[in-house]
Amino acid sequence: MSLSEKKCIPCSGKTPPLSADEREKYLSELSGWNIEEDKKLVKSYSFKDFNGPMILANKIWEVAEKENHHPDLTVVWGELKVVVRTHAINNLSESDFILASKIDKAAV
Repeated sequence: MSLSEKKCIPCSGKTPPLSADEREKYLSELSGWNIEEDKKLVKSYSFKDFNGPMILANKIWEVAEKENHHPDLTVVWGELKVVVRTHAINNLSESDFILASKIDKAAV
């Protein structure tokens, strides 16, 4: 089953962070995402105007609400930066990679 077909699982704070090997395995299934500080998934989307980032931010909001897993979004003219991590553990879980995959599908 692909990441985008899975469902984000709510984290109770007791979920162990993914190992380095697990992070790299999941990262290989994504395009354009990077891991920062060993605990955040980050991707920037570029646009030719201000409308593009706002439209995508709204699409991501819809995905995040459905999955009950919420990224950090930064909108500036021509760019949307997305940061995904599991806030309850301040690290990466499988749900972060699932959400990133669903965000990429929404961005198409």
